[in-house]
Amino acid sequence: MTSPTAPSVTADRGEHPAQRRVLTVLVATQILSGAALAAGITVGALLAEEMLGSTGLAGVPSALFTIGAAVGAAGIGRACQRWGRRPGLTLGYGGGAVGSLLVVAATAWNSVPLLFLGLLVYGAGTASVMIARYAGADLASPERRGRAVSTVLFATAAGAIAGPGLVGATGDLAEAWDLPRLSGPFLLATAAFVSAALVTWSFLRPDPLVLARRATPPAAPAPSPAEPAPVAGRLPREDLRRMAAGGAVMVLSQVVMIAIMTMTPVHMADHGHGTGVAGLVIGLHMGAMYLSSPLSGYLVDRTGRLPTAALGAVVLGAAALLAYVAPPGSAPTLAAALILLGIGWNLGFVSGTTMVTDAAPADRRAAYQGLMDVGVLVAGASGGLASGMLVASGGFGLLTGTGAVLALAATVLLLARGGLPKAPRG
Repeated sequence: MTSPTAPSVTADRGEHPAQRRVLTVLVATQILSGAALAAGITVGALLAEEMLGSTGLAGVPSALFTIGAAVGAAGIGRACQRWGRRPGLTLGYGGGAVGSLLVVAATAWNSVPLLFLGLLVYGAGTASVMIARYAGADLASPERRGRAVSTVLFATAAGAIAGPGLVGATGDLAEAWDLPRLSGPFLLATAAFVSAALVTWSFLRPDPLVLARRATPPAAPAPSPAEPAPVAGRLPREDLRRMAAGGAVMVLSQVVMIAIMTMTPVHMADHGHGTGVAGLVIGLHMGAMYLSSPLSGYLVDRTGRLPTAALGAVVLGAAALLAYVAPPGSAPTLAAALILLGIGWNLGFVSGTTMVTDAAPADRRAAYQGLMDVGVLVAGASGGLASGMLVASGGFGLLTGTGAVLALAATVLLLARGGLPKAPRG
């Protein structure tokens, strides 16, 4: 029998009564953490190029904080599995604040080892920004999961747009404090992550994952908190196929997006564009990544997970091709390519996230979701690291051309997977 404090989530009874409060809190924290995430991404490559003195190594920051995010995703996923979303997300945001401070210290002392450590810890904290989307779906009915995920991602837009736009102001603040100008965005990230941690700990009550477990009978005996999560092989074959497909969609979206986004500011700087213009382009890209969420959520719930994923691959390919043909001096054309890149990423990420959530039983959901994000982030780290090498060896055209080929291949594969089971898990 379902607990009276945790009514079941069914199509005819609507959403769980706590869902609106949960989404409201997540919206607030995503605005804050989105600013922290975008600020660091905007200047990461420029900071590495300045401190390491090499364009070929400009992709190192992206690789480092993506590797850190992969480690963070595993740790935060396990923390959520044991204690719930509230402690897990709070821990992640706190780690992001510590990492941001370490990066500021590294720039002040011109310490490359400390910079690498700070980027790793900062990256671990940014995993909370993405894992929060799963919290939005914990109490959602299967018919509204896509829109629940998209609501959380959409909220990130405000912070994601504001973060790059504040690069100049935070740089002025850093210089006023006798710190290097490029450390300014990480000062913003510190304050934003601390605020997100406080809001999560204070207001994410009741815990959505805990309520979801009470509302859904376990698919199999759940592990004790001291035991590791069951291996994925114990899931039914249909669920494994759906989870693998969702993970693959997110991997493609992350790799293509990270690689092109990371090197665009460097490409623009090499052709005479200032950091303000590059920041505006990245801000538009980050806005498109999240502002397109309502469209993605609607398509996922109305037209299906796989058709939306295939559309996302098509848009990613179009973005890569546009960046390939864009004149280096044309900021508007590059901005248009980055906007398309953000939309394609969102279509793939929302559809992939929903497929993974469909397949994961509530009693083991957080652990599986964390493991999926580890794979996604490791792939993203590889893309970020390879992006600098590709640009150094063959120019921006080699990077964007490679992205277009990957997206085209993924489109063909997704269209060939039309027989994937579609029935979502309750």
